[in-house]
Amino acid sequence: MGSVRKASAWLGLVEDNDERYYDDEYAEGTGAGDQWVTDPRVRVASETAEEQGRRIATISPDSFRDARGIGEHFREGVPVIVNLTSMEPADAKRVVDFAAGLTFGLRGSIERVATRVFLLTPADTEIVSGESAGRPGDGFFNQS
Repeated sequence: MGSVRKASAWLGLVEDNDERYYDDEYAEGTGAGDQWVTDPRVRVASETAEEQGRRIATISPDSFRDARGIGEHFREGVPVIVNLTSMEPADAKRVVDFAAGLTFGLRGSIERVATRVFLLTPADTEIVSGESAGRPGDGFFNQS
């Protein structure tokens, strides 16, 4: 098919009768044995993450209008990571105030993860810190 014919077919001016790139077997599946073959060392979970309550939402709002999405996920009991690095400082402050009120009202917690990145967790979620509680301050890793 020539380039002019391809362009015309793409624009819908002529019918595209060139079906050599379309694989019917791939599009329709191969029948009963359609399952993906994976490495035998990989264990496939029987339940989805949503059924087990293992979802985390990541939201990078552009303006304060996107704060509603934060609230909707949080009300469903989903922990939310809010990345405010692309926002203006005034709008970012408003979103943090909104998130603080949201977590207070629903008995959750808010924690600063990095500069302008916050983690909102519902009341039934436990945050496990990467620091070892039992490690003494003057132990092996103290290089001072």
